[in-house]
Amino acid sequence: MIQGSGRCHYHPERAGLGVCVECRRVICRECTTQFEGINRCASCLEKRLKALEGPGERREWTVGNVVLGLVGMALVWGAILLVAQAAAS
Repeated sequence: MIQGSGRCHYHPERAGLGVCVECRRVICRECTTQFEGINRCASCLEKRLKALEGPGERREWTVGNVVLGLVGMALVWGAILLVAQAAAS
């Protein structure tokens, strides 16, 4: 069932032209944007475009990353020493 009364969800004074396939809201001509051959409203289109952008920028090293790296190196070094000690005995 289509939400609303055939009026645009974003512009109630305008007649609805279509339905957004994502949120199922009735939208007018000005609110309808075809992307990938499908009608979407502005908010759903923005969400879709953000999803297609992929991951955000890579951040610089933080204190937490440095500490995690040092702990990891200490664990590896400890394991090497343990194996060396076991092989020597």
